[in-house]
Amino acid sequence: MPVWCSRLLYQVVIYILLPLLLLYFIYRSFKDVAYRQRFSERFAWQSVPVEAVGGIVVHAVSVGEVVAATPLIKRLMQQYPNLPITVTCTTPTGSERIKQTFADTVFHYYLQIDTPGAVKRFLTKLQPTALIILETELWPNLLQQCQTASIPSIIVNARLSVRSAKGYRRGYCFSQLLLPNISLLLSQDRATLRRFRALGYTGAAQVCGNVKYDMAIPDHVAAMVQQLTPQLQGRPIWVAGSTHAGEDQLLINACKQLKKQFDNILLIIVPRHLERFDTVAELIQRSDLTMQRRSSGEVIRADTNVLLGDTMGELLAWYQLANVVFIGGSLIERGGHNPLEAMCFAKPIQSGPYVFNFAQAYKWLAQREAINWLTDEATLVANTQLLLEQPELAQQQGAAGLALYQQHSGACQRIVQAITNFLPADVNHFRQQQQGSQQIWYQSDVFSNLSAEQFNPEHWQHKNAIIGQSQGRNTAWFIQHQDTRIVLRHYYRGGLMGKLLHDQFSLVPVTHSRAMQEFALLRRMHSMGLPVPRPIAANYQRDGLIYRADIMIELVAQCQDLATVLSHRELSATEWQNVGKTIAQFHQQGVYHSDLNCRNILLDAKGQIWLIDFDKCAIRQLGAWRHENLQRLQRSLIKEQGLAARFYWHLAQWPELELGYQKQLNG
Repeated sequence: MPVWCSRLLYQVVIYILLPLLLLYFIYRSFKDVAYRQRFSERFAWQSVPVEAVGGIVVHAVSVGEVVAATPLIKRLMQQYPNLPITVTCTTPTGSERIKQTFADTVFHYYLQIDTPGAVKRFLTKLQPTALIILETELWPNLLQQCQTASIPSIIVNARLSVRSAKGYRRGYCFSQLLLPNISLLLSQDRATLRRFRALGYTGAAQVCGNVKYDMAIPDHVAAMVQQLTPQLQGRPIWVAGSTHAGEDQLLINACKQLKKQFDNILLIIVPRHLERFDTVAELIQRSDLTMQRRSSGEVIRADTNVLLGDTMGELLAWYQLANVVFIGGSLIERGGHNPLEAMCFAKPIQSGPYVFNFAQAYKWLAQREAINWLTDEATLVANTQLLLEQPELAQQQGAAGLALYQQHSGACQRIVQAITNFLPADVNHFRQQQQGSQQIWYQSDVFSNLSAEQFNPEHWQHKNAIIGQSQGRNTAWFIQHQDTRIVLRHYYRGGLMGKLLHDQFSLVPVTHSRAMQEFALLRRMHSMGLPVPRPIAANYQRDGLIYRADIMIELVAQCQDLATVLSHRELSATEWQNVGKTIAQFHQQGVYHSDLNCRNILLDAKGQIWLIDFDKCAIRQLGAWRHENLQRLQRSLIKEQGLAARFYWHLAQWPELELGYQKQLNG
């Protein structure tokens, strides 16, 4: 199915599902009122303070991902002290954890529903420098619009199981909307990276490990453990975390049998989903076991056999208090849940056979003999009895799990380094300012502040800072500002519309404007190490239903465009190959130059090839456009040859350019 058709189908599906999604929020709000609060954020209708604009957005879907992302977010705050950090999620529990952990040190909103309009509003309001998504919470419209606006989409802690990979293949019509728009993929393990490559992902990628091995224990967990320890002193504590339907009854039955030997045993069941709390409570009440609900807030009584963990965000504390930990979702074909929290507290771990969601972690645990495999009620009873009777065995297994956890730590450091290497080197100098209907992006190491008048050539003429100008259809001005030489270019319309409207463009969000898109693309290419001028500043001026725009870029020193060079001399075979090699470097990164002609290719005094004028250009998925790009360049050479009295180029030299191009592509 063609990409455009897949995109249209997705838009139809998302709008069809929208009423059902709204009904879902209403349904959830009967049990949790937070689902009907801050509803404007679901459609990006909220107001955003100017201080939040231009930073890094980190998305962590719910409370588990927020906990995992916490050390990463704190490292990003240290690495980019001048950039605002916005953390998004989709659930009230995740939101509560963000507020609890970061307070007002980050900005926080719900991630919008993935409709085109909501995504556009979200990106227009925040104008992020980068979007960082934890694991695989991927949304087609969000990724596609980030790509269009040259906002890097970085997937961190990516995990893709065999089952999930099969799902992506079955839904290929939607998968092809995702993978080409991922800028950087940082996976947990090599298997995940192989599966993404097999699905067709061709972008930048690196294996960085799992951030959950760097988990930071929240302050409230230590306080809770200290409060509860006296109440549980001397009791065998068996914690079953993230349980699913089909497992709770087995655990309750096992507890009844274990109570015959361990009369003061306490089973703490923490269901994975809050909507199952009442169902599990009914199961416990129908047994002969006494029960308390954690939500009651009562002191845990000595005669309580089962404590239902029906409050959110406390699982880490229960794991820390446990003698034995069972990881749910593993006795049924759910695929298991994360064992790392139990590992970091050096607890002996029990699991059913279905662990494909965290296969690598469980494989490592099995190699260290730090996992107890269970299949039914009988094995639950026998193994729990063994671990409670032999605390030295439980301690040995816990220590092996902790050693494994510590061995694989450091993922956050590797991820932040990979992000730092990928983002523009000047990211800490990037600034945005808004003055009424005008918005300016600029580099603070060049301008300490920038006003609207500085985009007017007359301002620089009064300062005697004009050092030259271009001779093209529309004048570009060359400016000397302190130690930096700058090209100031105003945007004009072309063709018939240009005669009528001159420099007026139909109103679009600032991130979709000509100047800001070229500025963002130049920053992106500059960070890739491609030979392009450094962007200095961009200006967006709204006026009713139209806007005008300007851009400043650094002047490439001592250079001439290819057409000018060829009007004076021939290029050697090596120089033509270097031209082809340079174009191939851009094409390898998916850079589509909409006007690749011999006037937009520069040669400097050192023989370096540069590409300029990236208005209306973009990063695309690799395809036939690369050949069409080369043909456009060839046509421009033929055209210049026909116009000039002297032009030192002939078609027989074209194979040298193609040779350099192919050499670069073939490595």
